[in-house]
Amino acid sequence: MSNDASPPPELDVPPRAEIEPEEMPLPGDPKTVFLGALTIMAALACAYVAREILLPIVLALVLKLLLQPLMRALARVRVPRPIAAIMLIVGLWGVLVGLGSMLSGPAQSWAHRLPEGLPRLQERVKVISGPLDSIKSTLAHAKGLLGAPAAGAAETSGAPDIQGAILSGLQTFASEFFTTFLVLFFLLNSGDTFLRRLVEVMPRFRDKRQVIDIAYQVESDVSSYLVTITVMNVLVGVATGVAMWALGLQDPLLWGAVALLFNYVPILGPLVGFATFLAVGMLTLDPLWKAFMPMTIYGAIHVLEGETITPMLLARRFTLNPVIVIISLLFWDWMWGVPGAILAVPMLAITKILCDGVRPLAAFGHFLEGEKGGGKA
Repeated sequence: MSNDASPPPELDVPPRAEIEPEEMPLPGDPKTVFLGALTIMAALACAYVAREILLPIVLALVLKLLLQPLMRALARVRVPRPIAAIMLIVGLWGVLVGLGSMLSGPAQSWAHRLPEGLPRLQERVKVISGPLDSIKSTLAHAKGLLGAPAAGAAETSGAPDIQGAILSGLQTFASEFFTTFLVLFFLLNSGDTFLRRLVEVMPRFRDKRQVIDIAYQVESDVSSYLVTITVMNVLVGVATGVAMWALGLQDPLLWGAVALLFNYVPILGPLVGFATFLAVGMLTLDPLWKAFMPMTIYGAIHVLEGETITPMLLARRFTLNPVIVIISLLFWDWMWGVPGAILAVPMLAITKILCDGVRPLAAFGHFLEGEKGGGKA
């Protein structure tokens, strides 16, 4: 009798790996987890301290991914890379400067009209003025118990130097703006130099192949994401501007641009947009039911785009956990302000792609993944 323990052909079963999915590697050494946590905390601390230099670099990297399809298109028609980079940067600069010059006048006009319209706004929301006054008096009483200075004393101590603060903010913005475009030019001009150098230092062919796969997946997925949301945000801005014009709201171009910019910040941006369009309607439109129409129409456009069209376009590439998305938005807004909130989702997407491509981090990448067919990240 044969001692062969293998099952007969008709009872042969596939290997275990073909029945159950391969288990994700989880760190088993507490020292590894501890050192990894310390490394992440140190990196985040450096990102907070070095905000002025890191933020332009990260923004330039994201803009490079956004402009990469255009760079490849220009390369196919044999435009030299330095000239193509200059053309794209000048074009992007022209768009930003043009929008700024077109919108600066209406924005200043609304800023001057806002103090005059506050009594009208207060009259229209007098239904909630009572609870607000009660909350205000409670807070003032609590401050008095804690020994905080009274409101009158704060007012007599002198108004803050608003003009100086604005001037300082503009100087910082101009400096970061120049740094961003300078880094962007060299990134576009360098092409795949960094990727080639990284591939060259990898010891094994498998590692070289993995680096190339991850790099091209990051470029493909993030570029598609940025291009898709940019096109959709432009369409949202156009639809909102046309709707505000139909309602008789002044400066519809301004409100279309506001809707476009707010849509770059998921979740938080539309919430601010709801409050903005409600306030604008309350300040300018009569009767009262019509004052709610700007917010209602803006909400309808956002729901159609953010919960239906864009998720359908991005479902194959991006399914991020919405809880992780909102935490990332709040965290990077605290770290880097509004630019950080805009960059939060692209950085989170890049993190997920890297974790999916590096096997020891696959479990963390799976944790960042959302449900298939969910709402927009």
